Amino acid sequence: MSNVRMSAAARALRRLLLLPEPVLARLAGRSRVVRDGRVLNRRVQLLLVLGDLTGRTKPRLDVASERANLKQLARLGMPIITSIHVVDRRIPGPAGELALRVYRRFGSAAAPPAIVYLHGGGWVSGDLDTHDGTCRLLADVTGCVVAAVDYRLAPEHRFPAAVEDAVAAYVWVHEHASELSIAPGRVGVMGDSAGGNLSAVLALEARRLSVPPPVAQGLVYPAVDLEFRFPSHHTVGSGFGLDRTAMEWFRSQYVPSPDDWRSPRVAPICAGDLSGLAPALVVTAGFDPLRDEGKAYADALAAAGVAVRYRCYDDMVHGFFGMGILPEGMAIATEVCQAMGDLMHATTS
Repeated sequence: MSNVRMSAAARALRRLLLLPEPVLARLAGRSRVVRDGRVLNRRVQLLLVLGDLTGRTKPRLDVASERANLKQLARLGMPIITSIHVVDRRIPGPAGELALRVYRRFGSAAAPPAIVYLHGGGWVSGDLDTHDGTCRLLADVTGCVVAAVDYRLAPEHRFPAAVEDAVAAYVWVHEHASELSIAPGRVGVMGDSAGGNLSAVLALEARRLSVPPPVAQGLVYPAVDLEFRFPSHHTVGSGFGLDRTAMEWFRSQYVPSPDDWRSPRVAPICAGDLSGLAPALVVTAGFDPLRDEGKAYADALAAAGVAVRYRCYDDMVHGFFGMGILPEGMAIATEVCQAMGDLMHATTS
């Protein structure tokens, strides 16, 4: 595609991943991987093997190393869509200026809805650059303005700093609809992993703080339970990128006190009342330790009367939303963005 840019390393990796199935099987060096009745995607399997060889998929459990590794993975993971207007902003935050990156598809509607995007990275790593490709895709597919938030990271800024920044950015987008040329009152929230956690928390916080509720919440493999009580934390808790050891380390950096692990501002699944929250898109992966908690949260939302669209991509791992380097990864990420766009437009029409 003429409007897509990839690095030379990403193009080389993509050519490798497009090799025929028998070749991929030999390169992967082992038989098909099956857990909980699910069969791992062969290209993902090869990526994990390559990650093991290069050390990219092994948890560093060191702040600087985790941040550097995510940046390097992001440069390979997502093609960059160039037909997007991107503007960096500085807005007031609870502890000084807060960076915001605003994405708008060229030729989009005059006043589209907006999506506040909160990046993943275990509340420790990730920034506007690591999720730039994902936010460009989201803006392109949905036609919404996307406002990505560079919230404060742990351990320098522990809970509730990220929550406070997320709420502040969300409220600012609401209050500056005219300046951003978005439809007043038509703001949703979306995030992946730790960003999915913050998105779910933001939906609850909006109700608690009596600020305008999001029109939709998009939760991509969200972390909603910080006590790791679900079966997938064990059955796929190692060997698939994100593992239990890393999850415990990320938790210790963000919210070290066990007294906070059941707070709804940390673990949305512990909220006693989920009624009246925004319609939700909840997406999980079959080979992700967070799979079962994501499904449980979707079920809890539905039981509370919230409209929920749920989908588990059975052959994928944690992080697939940023794996556009895979042909099926880009197709799945596009499908997730389309589902979020449908939800935004359906709830704001």
